Amino acid sequence: MISVSTIGFLCVGERLGRGIVTDAITTPVVNTSAYFFKKTADLLDFKEKRATSFEYGRYGNPTTVVLEEKISALEGAESTLMLASGMCASTVLLMALVPAGGHIVTTTDCYRKTRIFIETILPKMGITATIIDPADVGALETALNENKVSLFFTESPTNPFLRCVDIQLVSDLCHRKGALVCIDGTFATPINQKALALGADLVVHSATKYLAGHNDVLAGCISGSMKLVSEIRILHHILGGALNPNAAYLIIRGMKTLHIRVQQQNSTALGMAKILEAHPKVAHVYYPGLPNHPEHELAKRQMTGFGGVVSFEIDGDLKRTIKFIDALKIPYIAPSFGGCESIVDQPAIMSYWDLSQSDRLKYGIKDNLVRFSFGLEDFKDLKDDILQALEKI
Repeated sequence: MISVSTIGFLCVGERLGRGIVTDAITTPVVNTSAYFFKKTADLLDFKEKRATSFEYGRYGNPTTVVLEEKISALEGAESTLMLASGMCASTVLLMALVPAGGHIVTTTDCYRKTRIFIETILPKMGITATIIDPADVGALETALNENKVSLFFTESPTNPFLRCVDIQLVSDLCHRKGALVCIDGTFATPINQKALALGADLVVHSATKYLAGHNDVLAGCISGSMKLVSEIRILHHILGGALNPNAAYLIIRGMKTLHIRVQQQNSTALGMAKILEAHPKVAHVYYPGLPNHPEHELAKRQMTGFGGVVSFEIDGDLKRTIKFIDALKIPYIAPSFGGCESIVDQPAIMSYWDLSQSDRLKYGIKDNLVRFSFGLEDFKDLKDDILQALEKI
């Protein structure tokens, strides 16, 4: 007869099944909050760096490590750190690398929550910022000469106007003054742009978007040299924001089709940008693949594709733009971008509705601005849907 203690041991413990090595094609998901050591001598070997191991879930996970190595290989990076969201990645990076009382440079066009963090949270640490136009190299040089700049942090392309920064040029300028360069490459993806190869020290992604690609997971990542990523990792281990291993698995799975998805999204977005540019009911189109884009020539040099997001302004006011969006049948009205499903939003409402119209205009956000993230639907279906919606306004 089995004693109660034995039943309890069999129910609670998993020692009997440990160490099983499989020939599975897919990456196993390791769902655990902590890792055990067989004896204290093994723990001491780990603590004194004679052996490598995992210790606690906030410090690392085998499934997540597979994802980190995969992204490092794509970016040409020595190391990658996965975090719980793109904003988690950006904020931890800024706090880890910019000293109290330090100074950063960033650009006018950027994700609003990043701007809020730079303008309202970093000043509490005595950190100040110079904000420049993405193409204003002179303003960057002035900021570097007049301040002890720790970091130039920018998106390229930017959100939502898809401006591009000359990564090689700004990296050269910043490095001469001892400043680091971090590029948020979320809109580009590592398929279209290799920021590290162009000279940046770090590249950040909201892995929620193209990397995962299925609108079903939140994550962020930071890639760069082992030295810099390790420095950021130390603060990350303190603050938390660890990625769940199930989310890591979803991103690994999503990335299996990343290159195919991005190629189609590049093609669809470029085709639709040209159609929108020629349409009489569209006032302006923002897309780096179009010759009228201010950084078109730069984008051609440093990108192999222009991304799946197109921003454009309807020839009309807030209500006319709402009418256009509500007439669309395929895309979801939602935040985010880069997934298989097409998504559309009106930034004045989706991201800036808490501000007055005049305050929105300070950031260039007009009531008629539309941001359209093209998914994997057939090009003809998307074209027909957009054209029929335009006909209804």
